[in-house]
Amino acid sequence: MDILIVGTDENARECQEKFGQGHAYQMIEPIDAGKYPKEGSVVFDFSAKEVAVYKQEGHIVFLNSSKTTLKKLTSGKPIGSTVFGFCGLPTFLNREILEVTTLSERPAKILEKVCGELNTEYKIVEDKVGMITPRIIGMIINEAYFAIEGEVASRKDIDLAMKLGTNYPFGPFEWSEKIGVKNVYELLRAVRDETGDDRYQICSSLEKEALH
Repeated sequence: MDILIVGTDENARECQEKFGQGHAYQMIEPIDAGKYPKEGSVVFDFSAKEVAVYKQEGHIVFLNSSKTTLKKLTSGKPIGSTVFGFCGLPTFLNREILEVTTLSERPAKILEKVCGELNTEYKIVEDKVGMITPRIIGMIINEAYFAIEGEVASRKDIDLAMKLGTNYPFGPFEWSEKIGVKNVYELLRAVRDETGDDRYQICSSLEKEALH
């Protein structure tokens, strides 16, 4: 399968780690993403800045909608391609299950076929800001920052406790570093703005570190 990547070298590396070497990978610029009419091509657009370029039919496009919704991202755009939302924040693509959002139930069979060729399990989740896993991990990281403010334990001890106690691959501060603390902050802010829920109140030390 031809996999076109709109993003960084790190995004390309994560795609290759996730889907393996049995595909043809190509990096493209956002403005050029609509110039590849080859049937069967799949685009993973980590930037999702020029979504209007996907106006022609035949493309299958995964748009990074981690800090918004797929509906908002595509609203008012003349999109003819089949589009899905995914979380393109660092570490979230290369997971066992690919979380995906859709605009309707119609492309379900297309998604099944594509994910079969990509040899990945997938789960369709509700089109909400932060999806499911990113929200959960973001909140865990946020609570860890609150724990630091409360002098509960050190960062190193919290990371170790979470890995040993929950069998997580990373501790919350390790995860924050891999995802990028600014990404965590922007994700939580977007969820808080969308929901108005006080559960997503951002810890002041996380905010300070993100905006430093």
